[in-house]
Amino acid sequence: MRPTQPVKPNRDVTALLLSMSKTGFQGRKLGESLGVWTRMIDDPDCTIFMGLSGAMIPAGMQNILIELVRNRYVDVIVSTGANIFHDTCEHLGVRHYLGHHHADDAALFEEGIDRIYDVFAYEEEFRSIDAEIARFADEIAPFRGSSREFIRRLGEWLRERRPEGRSLIATCAEYGVPIFIPALGDSSIGIGLVMARRRGVKVDIDQIADTDEITRMVEESKKTGVIYVGGGVPKNFIQQTQVIASIHEQHLGGHAYAVQYTTDAPHWGGLSGCTFEEAISWGKEAPESPRVQCFCDATIALPIVASGLIGSGVRRARPAP
Repeated sequence: MRPTQPVKPNRDVTALLLSMSKTGFQGRKLGESLGVWTRMIDDPDCTIFMGLSGAMIPAGMQNILIELVRNRYVDVIVSTGANIFHDTCEHLGVRHYLGHHHADDAALFEEGIDRIYDVFAYEEEFRSIDAEIARFADEIAPFRGSSREFIRRLGEWLRERRPEGRSLIATCAEYGVPIFIPALGDSSIGIGLVMARRRGVKVDIDQIADTDEITRMVEESKKTGVIYVGGGVPKNFIQQTQVIASIHEQHLGGHAYAVQYTTDAPHWGGLSGCTFEEAISWGKEAPESPRVQCFCDATIALPIVASGLIGSGVRRARPAP
């Protein structure tokens, strides 16, 4: 039995999180998540996979994610298509705006304004980016390959098209961090590709190649750690690599480390709230893995924990690829 230690205000975010790890409830989990993520970074054998769901880019998390890549705190990203579409928008100068969740949505529709809770955007501007994606598809056609390869080339194209722009995918292209979008058709990127296809442009995203490629990355790693922002398809896409590997007689024992920030609860039976303990029954997490789930809005958790990591000065033990 160790007593809790009342937390004190602290300008040092790293010290604050370490102090919170000795308190209770979700504040404690937030503090503990810093410790588990730091252990992944310190482990030279660990490849870190991040699952990214929710509308993180419209909500202002772009620079946080970019710095995680620049500091090599993640090695592979699996994202919803929406996040990467919004990221592309920002790179090309299409912004998201401060709105309000108590808005007249019928009036917004009449004005051509889309609402993401309390964030606004112009539908016509989004459609202009759909057209840019269709134009990019035309430039690389004929193309058949994984979403990882498609997004890598899109990131390089953005860097050339608008060098002054800033985006997660351009940064990942620069630093060699692959991005998978296993449900790419479920996004405005998919809409742009449908526009291209109806013009006869031959672009085919091979989503089975996605599954094979990411599983091989897991199979070739000595250890894997996972960071989940929300849940959904990105979480399951990474989790199932352990099952696929075992089917092919690569018994890896589950992910060695695991962290999740989610607002979903386990008792509804959905994967976004599914506990890591439940995942052990599937062989997705190692039974002895350091793991923590913080039930917290990711727009609160990510900036605080990323600041704690950077403030701690922790540097990647794993050799650069």
